[in-house]
Amino acid sequence: MNKQVLPKSSEAEIEFGEMGHSLGLLLRLSQLRVFEVFYEKLSHHGLKPGEFTVLWLISLNPDAKQGDIARRIHIKPAHMTKLVSRAVDAGLVERVIPEDDRRSVRLRLTQAGERFVTEKKREFTTYLADENIGLSDSDFSELVRLLRVFNGMEDPK
Repeated sequence: MNKQVLPKSSEAEIEFGEMGHSLGLLLRLSQLRVFEVFYEKLSHHGLKPGEFTVLWLISLNPDAKQGDIARRIHIKPAHMTKLVSRAVDAGLVERVIPEDDRRSVRLRLTQAGERFVTEKKREFTTYLADENIGLSDSDFSELVRLLRVFNGMEDPK
């Protein structure tokens, strides 16, 4: 029987080969690292990253259609409905059904939701600086700029 002995390190070196240049893989690994920081710094609020993002977007876009927000941040309609329902149950968001379009759902923050976003804004935006894990400030700024271009949030230079 041929046994291989692994290094005594807690993390063995794993070869990625060509997959080490896969944008999807690199983005996924990056997302997981950033989420670890999010939960370490902000888990005491009981929110997931997507939940605060939705609250933030609603605060900046009152009366936006639920479906428009979901499409823009690539959340499936069923997941967005659950996420919004949790925010409604928590008293942070209200759904508005326009008289002229009963099929659409528009979202706005309640007073409690506005207070929550206002009170937590500094803490959540300060966390954004903690997302820079191991890059120089200029490299991090360039990475963010390139991702904004990639996601259609900014025109390429």
